[in-house]
Amino acid sequence: MPVVSMKELLESGVHFGHQTRRWNPKMKPYIFTERGGIHIIDLQQTTVLLDRAYEFVKNVASRGGTILFVGTKKQCQDVIREEAERVGMPYVSHRWLGGLLTNFVTIEKRIRRMHELRRLKEEGQMSLLPTKERMAMERELEKLEINLGGVANMTRLPDVVFVADPKREAIATKEVNKLGIPLIALCDTNCDPDEVDYVIPGNDDAIKSCSLIIRTLARAVEEGRAKMQISEFLGETGERGERPEEKVRRSYELGEEGLEEGVVPAGRGYRPAGSAGEGRARTGARQSSGGRGGSGAKPSGERAGLGGRQIPRAASGRTTSPGAAATEEASSTDQSAPSAETSSEQ
Repeated sequence: MPVVSMKELLESGVHFGHQTRRWNPKMKPYIFTERGGIHIIDLQQTTVLLDRAYEFVKNVASRGGTILFVGTKKQCQDVIREEAERVGMPYVSHRWLGGLLTNFVTIEKRIRRMHELRRLKEEGQMSLLPTKERMAMERELEKLEINLGGVANMTRLPDVVFVADPKREAIATKEVNKLGIPLIALCDTNCDPDEVDYVIPGNDDAIKSCSLIIRTLARAVEEGRAKMQISEFLGETGERGERPEEKVRRSYELGEEGLEEGVVPAGRGYRPAGSAGEGRARTGARQSSGGRGGSGAKPSGERAGLGGRQIPRAASGRTTSPGAAATEEASSTDQSAPSAETSSEQ
């Protein structure tokens, strides 16, 4: 199902193009017919291409990318500012400053200057200055707010740029193409589609038409951001919403059988079945049958309750291994034998 229905496109007047004498021949594939000296845009192609741009913007936003909205025409200034601020994206709605992208190092310095003047005004330090200096700073701040207020939080080049009219925003289009940044544009019948990566054929002169396209792309940003938040939550808590520390705690309770694939087992000295676990099983079998050949030493780091056997403590309070106990028993037997022979001779 398309993100925008054909009825909505018709009601917004997206299908109206320019006069036939003002057209760009490169837009011919997107023109449906001519009526009353005006080109009619093929809305079927608009629907498909708008869906394509919608998915692209959503994917970029889901990865944490930045989309710069550009529209300095009176028809789209307000909606550009409102929708960009609503979704937390940078925008240019007053005038495109030459070098905003290609000379971003210098623009970034002006942005820092604007933040500094904002801080001075908020803290009340600007009012302490002489009148002449204070008024000069206020005029400078006002000018910076008009030209750079929409990109005040843009700390790097955007990942995608949307332009409402690539012909009017010719400087912005050239800078974007020079840097190789993907460009999405609402192209009327007088535009050059070769300069645009994601063409959206439509009327760029009507307020309703511009508002519909811009709000649709802003909705794509919202969906992408929501998808990113869900992905981050699942990445922190796991697929089932269980935190890693809960999985480790559950491994203590369930032992080796309760471990899931990919979960680190509890205890540093833990050994999976088939390695040291089988050796412990064989050692336990020999000890239960009365044999003295096994060492019976507990593997270092192994916790009691994870397959290990608790060794009883001697009277002195220190832990005695089965091998050491067998050695002490043999020595005591050897010492008692001479005393028996001496008593028989007497």
